[in-house]
Amino acid sequence: MNIGEVAKASGVSAKMVRHYEEIGVIPKSSRTLSGYRQYGETDIHLLRFIRQARELGFSMSEVKMLVGLWRNKRRKSGEVKKLALEHVERLERKIQQLSGMAKTLKHLAHCCHGDDRPDCPILEAIQG
Repeated sequence: MNIGEVAKASGVSAKMVRHYEEIGVIPKSSRTLSGYRQYGETDIHLLRFIRQARELGFSMSEVKMLVGLWRNKRRKSGEVKKLALEHVERLERKIQQLSGMAKTLKHLAHCCHGDDRPDCPILEAIQG
């Protein structure tokens, strides 16, 4: 299977497949005599796994760890759980930050007349 076919089957762009190879998240593909990359079903499963981990917001370094744990049949599930819970904590902190930003912007927008006057509390707040 060539890179376009594996990209389509996995839902990961060909550009990202090459990138994942470059940074070592997936192993280097075998090559045909003419130099084209060749992939198999295992690669599709791995790329789908990576895509799903990225959709859950894991960083690339975390994805590398998850791939390693996924491939290691003697892994301890506690390691995976720890990684997931640490990620949840970061997500929850980010949610709080985003919620605070939204609240501030709503307040500033409420204070802004939104008319033809040049004074604007939104810009004044951003200016500091």
